Amino acid sequence: MAVGIIGYGAHLPRRRIKVEEIAKVWGADAPSYKKGLELREKSVPALDEDTITLSVEATRNALARAGIDAKDIGAVYVGSESHPYAVKPSGVTVAEAIGATPDCHCADFEFACKAGSEGMFVAYGLVKAGLIKYGLGIGADTSQGAPGDALEYSAAAGAAAFIMGADDDRMIATIDDSYSFMTDTPDFWRREHQFYPSHGGRFTGEPAYFRTVTGAIKGMLEKSSMKPGDFKYVIFHQPNGKFPKRAGKQLGFNFEQIDVGRLVPTLGNTYSGASPLGLTAVLDVAEPGDRVLMCSYGSGAGSDAFVLTVKDRVREVRDLAPKTRWMLDENVTYLEYGEYAKLRRKIRLAAH
Repeated sequence: MAVGIIGYGAHLPRRRIKVEEIAKVWGADAPSYKKGLELREKSVPALDEDTITLSVEATRNALARAGIDAKDIGAVYVGSESHPYAVKPSGVTVAEAIGATPDCHCADFEFACKAGSEGMFVAYGLVKAGLIKYGLGIGADTSQGAPGDALEYSAAAGAAAFIMGADDDRMIATIDDSYSFMTDTPDFWRREHQFYPSHGGRFTGEPAYFRTVTGAIKGMLEKSSMKPGDFKYVIFHQPNGKFPKRAGKQLGFNFEQIDVGRLVPTLGNTYSGASPLGLTAVLDVAEPGDRVLMCSYGSGAGSDAFVLTVKDRVREVRDLAPKTRWMLDENVTYLEYGEYAKLRRKIRLAAH
């Protein structure tokens, strides 16, 4: 039984702030940050755009493409490190908003930036096991970076939602294989009651991101008996613009395979939404028969890798909801730093 994606959707905040706007406030060198991060701007959520709101909007776009009744969704999983409540599930609110309750299993996942791929994996697994008809996996975040910290230049917001099913006539892309790679590598963390996370600086690179991502991709290629040239598109977790390019080069992929799903230069790092959003951008342009490799990354540290094959139905459904690149490049309002800081302060006060 082939199981895979029967509906996908994304949602991005309309607001953006440029690297120059942040750098001038802190007396930093904007060109250095832009070159070092390969990032020009990032998305900024509005006061009412939390993880739940973003997830609901992305899911409604996924439902439009899936063409199913939300009541047939048997499980809803929201992966995020910025759930609005410490004790109150995001998944139940999303399920209620789309009309999937009460006959539905819900849970929230949190594994730094790979929580979204966790939700996708579990939803896929439950459908494959025959326990549910359809499962919904979401990666969404309104990520935080302390004022003046390097993370402030990249911490962004966005959501991607995927409905998993086994209906041949609704299949957009089959999930052909998966592989996960985990080690206890604490490169990024946030304790309870802390508003902003801490990170290990350069330690987040070689010992954490690169070892984990390359380990997952190599394991996936070996398990699936495939090689880099077999894929039309490859999507990596993207904390900045350089890391996915460097990882891809180390593993034998070319820039053309990576570029379509590399949204970070104008979106920023959407944490749990990063690699899932890259997958939505790829599905917006992919053709039937294209092979896709997606690899998430979450600090702590772990990666989930998936091999997908795009099906004919992608051509029929991609225009039924807003495309990711349109939301990223066309539907944009720019903020000055004062407007951005005022908005972030209101969000922080609302959180308390």
